[in-house]
Amino acid sequence: QVQLVESGGGLVQAGGSLRLSCAASGRTCGRYAMGWFRQAPGRERDFVAVIYSNGSRTYYADSVKGRFTISRDNAKNTVYLQMNRLKPEDTAVYYCAAGTVAAGNPADYEYWGQGTQVTVSS
Repeated sequence: QVQLVESGGGLVQAGGSLRLSCAASGRTCGRYAMGWFRQAPGRERDFVAVIYSNGSRTYYADSVKGRFTISRDNAKNTVYLQMNRLKPEDTAVYYCAAGTVAAGNPADYEYWGQGTQVTVSS
């Protein structure tokens, strides 16, 4: 079974940067598409970014394009989300996920981490 553990969340001022990490069990990052989602209180879980295992292709939500970068280190079985120029609207619990046919729909992902809180102050 795939297990994912997020870390790196915290409190940051608007305009600042933060890097999230997701440690995966086994060699998950080399076999699955790895995605990041976020969920604010009272809202549904929204897609943020995904990186695919073949070709290292990436796809981003329009709201984070140009500010966030997803990357993968297969040797460390870890996926990262570098977040720059953060906005208060980015405040949410951030989740990493793994899937074999993953895209922007949460239903495309089979495994999920527990989430890490990101709070952006104004």
